Amino acid sequence: MPDSPAALHESETVEFKESFDREVPVSAGALANTRGGTIFIGITDRGNVVGTLIGTESFKEWGNTISQSTEPRIIPEFEELSREGRTVAAIRIQENPLKPVSVKGRCYRRVGASNRVMQPHEIAEMHLQSVGSSWDLTPAPGTNFTDLNTAKIADYIRKANETGRRNIAAGESPQTVLQKIGLVHGDIPTWAAILVFGKDPQRSLSQATIHCGLFEVDGISVLDDRMVRGTIIEQVDDAMEFIRKNIRVAFVMTGEPERKQVWDYPVEALREAVINAACHRDYTISSAVEIRILEDSLKVWSPGRLATGITLPELLTPHASVLRNKGIAQVLYDIGWIERWGGGIQKMRTASEAAGIPEPVFQEDQGFSVIFRKDVFDRDYLVRAGLSERQISAVLFAKDTGKITNADYQRILKVSGTTAQRDLKDLVARNILEMSGRRKGAHYLLSRR
Repeated sequence: MPDSPAALHESETVEFKESFDREVPVSAGALANTRGGTIFIGITDRGNVVGTLIGTESFKEWGNTISQSTEPRIIPEFEELSREGRTVAAIRIQENPLKPVSVKGRCYRRVGASNRVMQPHEIAEMHLQSVGSSWDLTPAPGTNFTDLNTAKIADYIRKANETGRRNIAAGESPQTVLQKIGLVHGDIPTWAAILVFGKDPQRSLSQATIHCGLFEVDGISVLDDRMVRGTIIEQVDDAMEFIRKNIRVAFVMTGEPERKQVWDYPVEALREAVINAACHRDYTISSAVEIRILEDSLKVWSPGRLATGITLPELLTPHASVLRNKGIAQVLYDIGWIERWGGGIQKMRTASEAAGIPEPVFQEDQGFSVIFRKDVFDRDYLVRAGLSERQISAVLFAKDTGKITNADYQRILKVSGTTAQRDLKDLVARNILEMSGRRKGAHYLLSRR
Protein backbone atom coordinates (compact mmCIF):
# COMPACT_ATOMS: atom_id res chain seq x y z
CA MET A 1 0.00 0.00 0.00
CA PRO A 2 1.29 3.53 -0.67
CA ASP A 3 1.17 4.46 3.00
CA SER A 4 2.07 1.09 4.51
CA PRO A 5 3.96 1.50 7.81
CA ALA A 6 6.82 -0.54 6.36
CA ALA A 7 9.95 1.60 6.00
CA LEU A 8 8.07 4.71 7.22
CA HIS A 9 9.08 7.04 10.00
CA GLU A 10 7.16 9.78 11.75
CA SER A 11 6.95 12.91 9.66
CA GLU A 12 4.69 15.80 8.75
CA THR A 13 2.20 13.32 7.30
CA VAL A 14 2.81 10.19 9.42
CA GLU A 15 2.13 9.63 13.13
CA PHE A 16 2.74 6.43 15.14
CA LYS A 17 0.67 5.58 18.23
CA GLU A 18 1.06 2.53 20.44
CA SER A 19 -2.66 2.72 21.23
CA PHE A 20 -5.65 4.93 20.50
CA ASP A 21 -5.29 7.61 23.20
CA ARG A 22 -6.49 11.17 23.84
CA GLU A 23 -3.68 12.55 21.67
CA VAL A 24 -5.02 10.89 18.52
CA PRO A 25 -7.72 13.60 17.92
CA VAL A 26 -4.99 16.23 18.37
CA SER A 27 -2.87 14.55 15.69
CA ALA A 28 -5.93 14.24 13.46
CA GLY A 29 -6.62 17.97 13.77
CA ALA A 30 -2.98 18.87 13.15
CA LEU A 31 -2.85 16.69 10.02
CA ALA A 32 -6.14 18.15 8.74
CA ASN A 33 -4.68 21.65 9.18
CA THR A 34 -1.49 20.79 7.31
CA ARG A 35 -1.44 18.30 4.44
CA GLY A 36 -3.41 15.37 5.74
CA GLY A 37 -1.74 12.06 6.50
CA THR A 38 -2.05 8.76 8.33
CA ILE A 39 -2.05 7.81 12.02
CA PHE A 40 -0.90 4.22 12.57
CA ILE A 41 -2.20 2.59 15.77
CA GLY A 42 -0.06 -0.28 17.08
CA ILE A 43 3.37 1.18 16.38
CA THR A 44 5.56 2.91 18.96
CA ASP A 45 7.10 6.31 18.25
CA ARG A 46 10.38 4.47 17.69
CA GLY A 47 8.77 2.51 14.86
CA ASN A 48 8.47 -0.81 16.70
CA VAL A 49 5.35 -2.77 15.71
CA VAL A 50 3.51 -3.93 18.84
CA GLY A 51 0.08 -4.37 17.28
CA THR A 52 -3.32 -3.36 18.60
CA LEU A 53 -6.61 -5.08 19.41
CA ILE A 54 -9.40 -4.07 17.03
CA GLY A 55 -12.91 -4.99 18.18
CA THR A 56 -16.10 -5.01 16.12
CA GLU A 57 -16.96 -1.48 17.27
CA SER A 58 -13.43 -0.01 17.50
CA PHE A 59 -13.42 1.93 14.24
CA LYS A 60 -16.89 3.35 14.95
CA GLU A 61 -15.90 4.44 18.47
CA TRP A 62 -12.61 5.93 17.31
CA GLY A 63 -14.32 7.77 14.47
CA ASN A 64 -16.91 9.23 16.86
CA THR A 65 -14.18 10.35 19.26
CA ILE A 66 -12.28 12.16 16.49
CA SER A 67 -15.41 13.73 14.95
CA GLN A 68 -16.84 14.89 18.26
CA SER A 69 -13.51 16.42 19.32
CA THR A 70 -13.05 18.49 16.16
CA GLU A 71 -14.71 21.51 14.56
CA PRO A 72 -15.34 21.47 11.63
CA ARG A 73 -15.80 17.75 12.18
CA ILE A 74 -13.21 15.40 10.72
CA ILE A 75 -14.49 12.20 9.12
CA PRO A 76 -11.55 9.78 9.16
CA GLU A 77 -11.11 6.64 7.08
CA PHE A 78 -10.00 3.39 8.72
CA GLU A 79 -8.20 0.31 7.50
CA GLU A 80 -6.94 -2.81 9.26
CA LEU A 81 -3.40 -3.84 8.23
CA SER A 82 -1.09 -6.73 9.06
CA ARG A 83 2.50 -5.94 9.81
CA GLU A 84 5.13 -8.38 11.12
CA GLY A 85 2.35 -10.77 12.01
CA ARG A 86 0.55 -8.17 14.12
CA THR A 87 -2.58 -6.10 13.55
CA VAL A 88 -2.13 -2.40 12.90
CA ALA A 89 -4.86 0.20 12.30
CA ALA A 90 -4.41 3.00 9.74
CA ILE A 91 -6.47 6.16 10.32
CA ARG A 92 -6.36 8.33 7.22
CA ILE A 93 -7.00 12.06 7.60
CA GLN A 94 -7.67 14.29 4.62
CA GLU A 95 -6.42 17.88 4.51
CA ASN A 96 -9.46 19.97 5.41
CA PRO A 97 -10.53 22.55 2.79
CA LEU A 98 -11.78 24.98 5.45
CA LYS A 99 -9.14 25.73 8.06
CA PRO A 100 -8.24 25.73 10.79
CA VAL A 101 -9.82 22.68 12.41
CA SER A 102 -9.98 23.05 16.19
CA VAL A 103 -9.62 20.22 18.70
CA LYS A 104 -11.62 20.94 21.84
CA GLY A 105 -11.18 24.67 21.25
CA ARG A 106 -7.47 24.65 20.35
CA CYS A 107 -5.86 24.60 16.91
CA TYR A 108 -2.79 22.58 16.01
CA ARG A 109 -0.58 22.14 12.94
CA ARG A 110 2.14 19.68 12.05
CA VAL A 111 5.72 20.88 12.29
CA GLY A 112 7.94 18.02 11.26
CA ALA A 113 6.76 15.01 13.28
CA SER A 114 5.22 17.09 16.06
CA ASN A 115 1.88 18.77 16.74
CA ARG A 116 2.27 22.46 17.57
CA VAL A 117 -0.35 24.74 19.10
CA MET A 118 -1.15 27.56 16.68
CA GLN A 119 -0.91 31.19 17.78
CA PRO A 120 -3.80 33.61 17.13
CA HIS A 121 -2.10 35.29 14.15
CA GLU A 122 -1.39 31.86 12.61
CA ILE A 123 -5.04 30.88 13.03
CA ALA A 124 -6.19 34.08 11.33
CA GLU A 125 -3.71 33.67 8.47
CA MET A 126 -4.65 30.03 7.90
CA HIS A 127 -8.35 30.84 7.80
CA LEU A 128 -7.88 33.70 5.33
CA GLN A 129 -5.68 31.52 3.15
CA SER A 130 -8.23 28.70 3.15
CA VAL A 131 -10.92 31.05 1.79
CA GLY A 132 -8.58 32.47 -0.86
CA SER A 133 -7.81 35.77 0.88
CA SER A 134 -5.05 37.26 3.02
CA TRP A 135 -4.67 39.78 5.85
CA ASP A 136 -3.52 42.59 3.57
CA LEU A 137 -6.75 42.36 1.53
CA THR A 138 -8.88 43.25 4.55
CA PRO A 139 -10.01 46.89 5.06
CA ALA A 140 -7.68 49.13 7.08
CA PRO A 141 -9.85 50.51 9.93
CA GLY A 142 -10.06 54.28 10.29
CA THR A 143 -8.82 55.04 6.77
CA ASN A 144 -10.39 56.24 3.53
CA PHE A 145 -9.27 56.86 -0.04
CA THR A 146 -7.87 60.30 0.81
CA ASP A 147 -5.15 58.52 2.83
CA LEU A 148 -3.69 57.25 -0.45
CA ASN A 149 -1.26 59.15 -2.67
CA THR A 150 -2.80 59.31 -6.16
CA ALA A 151 0.57 60.16 -7.74
CA LYS A 152 1.93 56.83 -6.45
CA ILE A 153 -1.10 55.03 -7.87
CA ALA A 154 -0.53 56.76 -11.22
CA ASP A 155 3.12 55.60 -11.14
CA TYR A 156 1.93 52.05 -10.52
CA ILE A 157 -0.49 52.25 -13.46
CA ARG A 158 2.31 53.46 -15.74
CA LYS A 159 4.73 50.72 -14.67
CA ALA A 160 2.09 47.96 -14.83
CA ASN A 161 1.26 48.96 -18.39
CA GLU A 162 4.97 49.11 -19.31
CA THR A 163 5.63 45.58 -18.02
CA GLY A 164 2.54 44.31 -19.84
CA ARG A 165 1.43 42.44 -16.76
CA ARG A 166 -1.74 44.48 -16.44
CA ASN A 167 -3.58 46.43 -19.13
CA ILE A 168 -5.11 49.51 -17.51
CA ALA A 169 -7.16 51.73 -19.80
CA ALA A 170 -6.19 55.38 -20.12
CA GLY A 171 -8.53 57.66 -18.25
CA GLU A 172 -9.52 55.18 -15.51
CA SER A 173 -9.49 56.92 -12.15
CA PRO A 174 -7.00 55.72 -9.51
CA GLN A 175 -9.87 54.71 -7.22
CA THR A 176 -11.52 52.62 -9.95
CA VAL A 177 -8.24 50.89 -10.75
CA LEU A 178 -7.68 49.88 -7.11
CA GLN A 179 -11.31 48.79 -6.73
CA LYS A 180 -10.97 46.49 -9.74
CA ILE A 181 -7.92 44.74 -8.30
CA GLY A 182 -9.48 44.45 -4.85
CA LEU A 183 -7.28 46.94 -3.01
CA VAL A 184 -10.10 49.37 -2.22
CA HIS A 185 -13.61 48.47 -1.05
CA GLY A 186 -15.88 51.40 -1.81
CA ASP A 187 -13.99 54.27 -0.23
CA ILE A 188 -12.02 52.12 2.25
CA PRO A 189 -8.44 51.07 1.36
CA THR A 190 -7.12 47.63 2.25
CA TRP A 191 -3.93 47.24 4.23
CA ALA A 192 -2.13 46.45 0.97
CA ALA A 193 -3.22 49.80 -0.49
CA ILE A 194 -2.09 51.68 2.63
CA LEU A 195 1.31 49.95 2.63
CA VAL A 196 1.99 50.41 -1.09
CA PHE A 197 0.27 53.71 -1.88
CA GLY A 198 -0.33 55.40 1.49
CA LYS A 199 0.65 58.99 2.23
CA ASP A 200 1.83 57.92 5.69
CA PRO A 201 1.68 54.11 6.09
CA GLN A 202 3.31 54.17 9.52
CA ARG A 203 0.48 56.30 10.95
CA SER A 204 -1.78 53.29 10.45
CA LEU A 205 0.80 50.54 11.05
CA SER A 206 3.87 51.64 12.97
CA GLN A 207 5.74 48.33 12.57
CA ALA A 208 5.71 48.59 8.77
CA THR A 209 9.36 49.71 8.63
CA ILE A 210 12.84 48.42 7.81
CA HIS A 211 15.52 48.90 10.47
CA CYS A 212 19.01 49.03 8.96
CA GLY A 213 22.22 48.80 10.97
CA LEU A 214 25.96 48.65 10.35
CA PHE A 215 27.85 46.94 13.19
CA GLU A 216 31.41 46.82 14.47
CA VAL A 217 33.41 43.60 14.39
CA ASP A 218 31.94 42.64 17.77
CA GLY A 219 28.46 42.56 16.23
CA ILE A 220 27.14 44.81 19.02
CA SER A 221 28.54 48.32 18.61
CA VAL A 222 26.55 50.29 16.02
CA LEU A 223 28.39 52.36 13.41
CA ASP A 224 25.40 53.46 11.34
CA ASP A 225 21.69 53.18 12.03
CA ARG A 226 18.58 54.07 10.08
CA MET A 227 14.85 53.37 10.43
CA VAL A 228 13.39 53.34 6.92
CA ARG A 229 9.78 54.47 6.59
CA GLY A 230 7.36 55.24 3.76
CA THR A 231 5.63 52.89 1.36
CA ILE A 232 7.00 49.41 0.69
CA ILE A 233 8.44 50.60 -2.64
CA GLU A 234 10.14 53.58 -0.98
CA GLN A 235 11.44 51.39 1.83
CA VAL A 236 13.07 48.91 -0.54
CA ASP A 237 14.80 51.69 -2.48
CA ASP A 238 15.97 53.48 0.69
CA ALA A 239 17.16 50.25 2.32
CA MET A 240 19.20 49.42 -0.78
CA GLU A 241 20.72 52.91 -0.65
CA PHE A 242 21.79 52.23 2.97
CA ILE A 243 23.28 48.89 1.98
CA ARG A 244 25.25 50.32 -0.95
CA LYS A 245 26.62 53.03 1.31
CA ASN A 246 27.85 50.52 3.88
CA ILE A 247 29.28 47.60 1.90
CA ARG A 248 32.52 47.73 -0.05
CA VAL A 249 32.81 47.96 -3.80
CA ALA A 250 35.89 47.37 -5.94
CA PHE A 251 36.40 48.53 -9.51
CA VAL A 252 37.86 45.86 -11.78
CA MET A 253 39.39 46.48 -15.21
CA THR A 254 37.84 44.09 -17.73
CA GLY A 255 39.05 45.53 -21.03
CA GLU A 256 35.68 47.20 -21.55
CA PRO A 257 35.36 51.02 -21.67
CA GLU A 258 33.77 51.04 -18.19
CA ARG A 259 35.23 49.41 -15.12
CA LYS A 260 33.21 46.61 -13.52
CA GLN A 261 31.83 47.18 -10.01
CA VAL A 262 32.36 44.21 -7.68
CA TRP A 263 30.48 44.49 -4.39
CA ASP A 264 31.01 42.47 -1.21
CA TYR A 265 27.70 40.79 -2.09
CA PRO A 266 25.75 40.68 -5.37
CA VAL A 267 23.42 43.68 -5.23
CA GLU A 268 20.69 41.90 -7.23
CA ALA A 269 20.58 39.11 -4.61
CA LEU A 270 20.40 41.62 -1.74
CA ARG A 271 17.59 43.50 -3.46
CA GLU A 272 15.67 40.26 -3.96
CA ALA A 273 16.05 39.47 -0.24
CA VAL A 274 14.83 42.93 0.80
CA ILE A 275 11.85 42.81 -1.59
CA ASN A 276 10.91 39.34 -0.33
CA ALA A 277 11.13 40.48 3.28
CA ALA A 278 8.90 43.52 2.68
CA CYS A 279 6.44 41.52 0.59
CA HIS A 280 6.12 38.31 2.60
CA ARG A 281 6.64 39.41 6.22
CA ASP A 282 3.87 39.07 8.80
CA TYR A 283 2.61 42.63 9.28
CA THR A 284 0.49 41.64 12.29
CA ILE A 285 3.70 41.18 14.33
CA SER A 286 4.94 44.36 16.02
CA SER A 287 8.49 44.22 14.70
CA ALA A 288 10.36 45.83 11.82
CA VAL A 289 12.22 44.04 9.06
CA GLU A 290 15.91 44.11 10.06
CA ILE A 291 19.00 44.46 7.90
CA ARG A 292 22.23 43.81 9.84
CA ILE A 293 25.55 44.47 8.12
CA LEU A 294 28.44 42.79 9.97
CA GLU A 295 32.14 42.44 9.25
CA ASP A 296 31.74 39.20 7.31
CA SER A 297 28.00 38.83 6.67
CA LEU A 298 24.75 40.61 5.89
CA LYS A 299 21.46 39.39 7.36
CA VAL A 300 17.92 40.26 6.24
CA TRP A 301 15.38 39.20 8.88
CA SER A 302 11.61 39.47 8.53
CA PRO A 303 8.94 38.98 11.21
CA GLY A 304 6.90 35.80 10.95
CA ARG A 305 7.80 32.28 9.97
CA LEU A 306 7.17 30.96 6.48
CA ALA A 307 3.58 31.26 5.32
CA THR A 308 1.26 28.33 5.90
CA GLY A 309 1.60 25.85 3.07
CA ILE A 310 5.37 25.75 2.58
CA THR A 311 8.27 24.37 4.60
CA LEU A 312 11.93 25.38 4.66
CA PRO A 313 13.13 22.27 2.73
CA GLU A 314 10.49 22.93 0.06
CA LEU A 315 11.61 26.54 -0.19
CA LEU A 316 15.04 25.37 -1.38
CA THR A 317 13.61 23.31 -4.25
CA PRO A 318 11.46 24.37 -7.23
CA HIS A 319 8.12 25.30 -5.67
CA ALA A 320 4.89 27.13 -6.31
CA SER A 321 4.66 30.64 -4.92
CA VAL A 322 2.90 30.68 -1.53
CA LEU A 323 1.77 34.18 -0.66
CA ARG A 324 1.12 35.60 2.79
CA ASN A 325 0.18 39.06 1.44
CA LYS A 326 -1.64 38.58 -1.85
CA GLY A 327 -2.46 42.24 -2.47
CA ILE A 328 1.09 43.47 -1.91
CA ALA A 329 2.45 40.63 -4.05
CA GLN A 330 0.03 41.50 -6.86
CA VAL A 331 1.24 45.10 -7.04
CA LEU A 332 4.92 44.11 -6.91
CA TYR A 333 4.31 41.50 -9.60
CA ASP A 334 2.50 44.02 -11.83
CA ILE A 335 5.45 46.44 -11.72
CA GLY A 336 7.98 43.67 -12.42
CA TRP A 337 9.56 43.42 -8.97
CA ILE A 338 8.65 39.80 -8.26
CA GLU A 339 7.64 36.67 -10.17
CA ARG A 340 4.70 34.40 -9.48
CA TRP A 341 6.64 31.19 -9.68
CA GLY A 342 8.49 31.18 -6.38
CA GLY A 343 11.85 31.92 -8.04
CA GLY A 344 13.23 34.50 -5.60
CA ILE A 345 15.25 32.02 -3.55
CA GLN A 346 16.89 30.55 -6.63
CA LYS A 347 17.73 34.03 -7.89
CA MET A 348 19.64 34.73 -4.66
CA ARG A 349 21.47 31.40 -4.83
CA THR A 350 22.40 31.82 -8.51
CA ALA A 351 23.62 35.41 -8.06
CA SER A 352 25.73 34.42 -5.04
CA GLU A 353 27.31 31.53 -6.92
CA ALA A 354 28.10 33.80 -9.89
CA ALA A 355 29.71 36.32 -7.52
CA GLY A 356 31.89 33.62 -5.97
CA ILE A 357 30.53 33.95 -2.44
CA PRO A 358 29.03 31.15 -0.32
CA GLU A 359 25.40 30.19 -0.91
CA PRO A 360 23.02 32.23 1.27
CA VAL A 361 21.72 30.59 4.44
CA PHE A 362 17.93 30.50 4.80
CA GLN A 363 16.55 29.81 8.25
CA GLU A 364 13.57 30.25 10.53
CA ASP A 365 14.56 31.98 13.78
CA GLN A 366 11.55 33.65 15.41
CA GLY A 367 10.99 34.91 11.90
CA PHE A 368 12.70 34.21 8.58
CA SER A 369 16.31 35.11 7.77
CA VAL A 370 18.50 35.25 4.70
CA ILE A 371 22.20 35.43 5.58
CA PHE A 372 24.78 36.39 2.97
CA ARG A 373 28.42 35.72 3.76
CA LYS A 374 31.52 37.22 2.20
CA ASP A 375 34.25 35.08 0.74
CA VAL A 376 36.23 35.84 3.88
CA PHE A 377 38.81 33.14 3.28
CA ASP A 378 41.27 35.34 1.44
CA ARG A 379 44.79 36.16 2.61
CA ASP A 380 43.98 39.69 3.85
CA TYR A 381 41.16 38.46 6.08
CA LEU A 382 43.20 35.52 7.40
CA VAL A 383 46.13 37.82 8.24
CA ARG A 384 43.78 40.19 10.11
CA ALA A 385 42.39 37.17 11.97
CA GLY A 386 45.89 36.53 13.39
CA LEU A 387 46.60 33.21 11.65
CA SER A 388 50.17 31.99 11.19
CA GLU A 389 51.60 31.60 7.69
CA ARG A 390 51.26 27.82 8.08
CA GLN A 391 47.59 28.12 8.96
CA ILE A 392 46.92 30.57 6.12
CA SER A 393 48.48 28.15 3.64
CA ALA A 394 46.35 25.32 5.04
CA VAL A 395 43.13 27.33 4.76
CA LEU A 396 43.90 28.35 1.18
CA PHE A 397 44.67 24.70 0.36
CA ALA A 398 41.29 23.64 1.81
CA LYS A 399 39.64 26.42 -0.18
CA ASP A 400 41.21 25.23 -3.44
CA THR A 401 40.71 21.47 -2.95
CA GLY A 402 37.57 21.41 -0.80
CA LYS A 403 39.22 19.88 2.27
CA ILE A 404 42.49 19.24 4.11
CA THR A 405 43.60 16.27 6.24
CA ASN A 406 46.23 16.00 8.96
CA ALA A 407 48.42 14.13 6.47
CA ASP A 408 47.99 16.92 3.91
CA TYR A 409 49.01 19.48 6.54
CA GLN A 410 52.16 17.52 7.41
CA ARG A 411 53.11 16.97 3.76
CA ILE A 412 52.53 20.51 2.51
CA LEU A 413 53.98 22.39 5.47
CA LYS A 414 56.71 19.94 6.50
CA VAL A 415 55.61 19.64 10.14
CA SER A 416 55.02 16.80 12.57
CA GLY A 417 51.66 15.16 13.15
CA THR A 418 51.48 16.75 16.60
CA THR A 419 52.03 20.25 15.20
CA ALA A 420 49.51 19.65 12.43
CA GLN A 421 46.94 18.47 14.96
CA ARG A 422 47.54 21.53 17.18
CA ASP A 423 47.24 23.99 14.28
CA LEU A 424 44.11 22.34 12.88
CA LYS A 425 42.49 22.25 16.31
CA ASP A 426 43.13 25.99 16.64
CA LEU A 427 41.52 26.66 13.24
CA VAL A 428 38.44 24.73 14.36
CA ALA A 429 38.31 26.73 17.59
CA ARG A 430 38.48 29.95 15.56
CA ASN A 431 35.49 28.75 13.49
CA ILE A 432 37.53 28.85 10.29
CA LEU A 433 37.63 25.10 9.71
CA GLU A 434 35.23 22.42 10.86
CA MET A 435 36.06 18.75 11.34
CA SER A 436 34.20 16.01 9.49
CA GLY A 437 34.55 12.24 9.87
CA ARG A 438 36.45 10.26 12.48
CA ARG A 439 39.81 8.57 12.86
CA LYS A 440 41.35 7.71 9.46
CA GLY A 441 38.43 9.36 7.67
CA ALA A 442 38.79 12.65 9.53
CA HIS A 443 39.23 15.75 7.38
CA TYR A 444 38.66 19.49 7.67
CA LEU A 445 36.36 21.72 5.63
CA LEU A 446 35.94 25.49 5.46
CA SER A 447 33.52 26.54 8.14
CA ARG A 448 29.96 27.36 7.06
CA ARG A 449 30.07 29.99 9.84
